[in-house]
Amino acid sequence: MKQKKGISKWVYWFSLGVALIIAYKCVSDFAGLCNLLSRIISVAMPFFMAIIIAYLFYKPVSFMEKIIKKNRLLKNKARFISVLLVYAIAILLIALLINWVIPPVKDSIVDLVNNIPSYIDEAKNFIDAEPEDSILKKINVDEIKKKITEIDFMSLVSTDRLIEYVNTVIGVFSAVFSVFVTIIVSIYILLERGNIKEFLKKLGKAIFDNQNYTRVSKYFRKSNSILLDFIYCQIIDGILVGILVSIAMSIIGIKYSVLLGMFIGLFNIIPYFGAIIAIAISLLITLFTGGFEQTLIMAITVIIIQQIDSNIINPKILGDGLKISPILVIFAVTIGGEFFGVLGMFLAVPIIAIIKLLITDFVEIRSKIKMYRMRNLE
Repeated sequence: MKQKKGISKWVYWFSLGVALIIAYKCVSDFAGLCNLLSRIISVAMPFFMAIIIAYLFYKPVSFMEKIIKKNRLLKNKARFISVLLVYAIAILLIALLINWVIPPVKDSIVDLVNNIPSYIDEAKNFIDAEPEDSILKKINVDEIKKKITEIDFMSLVSTDRLIEYVNTVIGVFSAVFSVFVTIIVSIYILLERGNIKEFLKKLGKAIFDNQNYTRVSKYFRKSNSILLDFIYCQIIDGILVGILVSIAMSIIGIKYSVLLGMFIGLFNIIPYFGAIIAIAISLLITLFTGGFEQTLIMAITVIIIQQIDSNIINPKILGDGLKISPILVIFAVTIGGEFFGVLGMFLAVPIIAIIKLLITDFVEIRSKIKMYRMRNLE
């Protein structure tokens, strides 16, 4: 027994000594530590991206696999075929986006940028025509025009700059490995997802006792369902809104209809604030390009589409929904945007929904315990 205690003490002091040496090295060579961490992140980045891709494709692949398994001839190869089909569809959608959507959007951006000075002049003439006591008189249009014209917008959408953007994105993936490796790893994750889930299940049971394992797995399943449902819902909903708004504005005859429709659809992914910001900017652009009457028609049309989306399309896609108060949504989006930018605004709602789930369950469990104790006392 004494010998065991002696060994335990030796292991403790040895571990402490190693930890102190590592801490000293980290403090004394902070630049070297940052460089090491940067290299580790670069090496691991393709695998992180592969996990994200596999996570996003998990439900579509599972859905496709269930359909294919109904065919007896393809049952044994259902998983492989489902993965192949989902990736083929994804590649096809990306190709359609590049060929059909991006060119008109780019042309609209270039045209809009070229016409900005004339739109500013129109705004200046409108303000000059207002009475002297108008609040619009306080706006210094000349100063705004000067600042805007100093920005080289064309360089931002030039072919060289677009290639630079693409190379930057690709560089994140291919710092050590290529995009091809990332896709292959994500495919293997999806093909081996049964074994991965089984391993995680065994690991959870090894770490937690039965009661805690049941509780943790329950929250994990619910949280995962909330996050995936929200991501799919917002992406599909944003695409549908973008298409509907683009078609509606094209029928009305609004300039830059595809650009503005895609802009509203993209910002619609961000809960609550996204659509408001996008619609406000789109109305302002339409005011300059089409006048007050067209802006009014557009405002009414977009509001109708947004109401249809909020009351029919979005709930239908999401099912029962996250059941979160608008106050919580505003709070979550504000905090998420402040600390984590656009990504924080997007993920704030599912995260607050998960936190709400944990707190609600905690309150219910504590209430049941208190009621049980009170009954026993009686």
